[in-house]
Amino acid sequence: MSSGIKFAIVGGGKMGEGILAGLIRSSQGSAAQLDAGSFTVVEPSEQRRQYLTQTYGVRCVESAGQLGQSDVVLLSVKPQVMMSVLETIRTNDALAVPNASRPLFITIAAGLTTAKLEASLPEGSALVRVMPNMPLSIGEGASGVCPGSLANEEHVAYVADLFSCLGVSVVVDESLMDVVCALSGSGPAYVAAMVESLRDAAVKQGLPVDLAEKLALQTVLGTAQLLSQSEASIAEIRESICSPGGTTIAALDAMHAEGFDNVFEAGVDAAVKRSKELAQCS
Repeated sequence: MSSGIKFAIVGGGKMGEGILAGLIRSSQGSAAQLDAGSFTVVEPSEQRRQYLTQTYGVRCVESAGQLGQSDVVLLSVKPQVMMSVLETIRTNDALAVPNASRPLFITIAAGLTTAKLEASLPEGSALVRVMPNMPLSIGEGASGVCPGSLANEEHVAYVADLFSCLGVSVVVDESLMDVVCALSGSGPAYVAAMVESLRDAAVKQGLPVDLAEKLALQTVLGTAQLLSQSEASIAEIRESICSPGGTTIAALDAMHAEGFDNVFEAGVDAAVKRSKELAQCS
């Protein structure tokens, strides 16, 4: 991809804004080629369009039918409305152009396979599917990437590099994307819920809520950095913290007795199931 890229984001909600903010902020790799002037955001809400323009200096339009020629089109709408958006794109002559000028499409919709989307895109369109998560808005995202049937190695490399500018990206087989969605896509909510639970448990033991939240947050942040930077395995680090007969092993034993081993498995299983359901009902 060359400089002067025309980058359209269809859907200016939380995730669309997160990607927009992250790409504008980043000076790495493919993101370095982008600035506010590169972007056009499609957003039906007038209030939201005004906010995005005022906050980021980007151009906004109401409908995908108003998009001009684009090099990249990021589909950032809910799975339930994706098909109607694609119908608008199919009838936009600026996007349904000859192969040499056709944009690269990127989808971040949970559950919707590349095959399903390719059938509704302009014929011959290259599509890359991404499952990102919200921390990418501060450059700490985790994204899974997989190609559609017409995406070549250059397309995949570009998208993987683009999302690496927002954190970490991995290329996986599409059969694993529901799991990626359940793990890293939804994972920030699991971590937030865990922090809330840790905070509330400490408050019940008498710690002021502001101090409990501050300590819980720093514990999660510091532990994540320790795990990612250490040469030791996660299991080795966990074991090193658990002194025999100490408080930590007592806590973990109590958590396991209450079903700690099963709670995350149940959550990931439920998220995978829902991701598959979204594919069927869209």
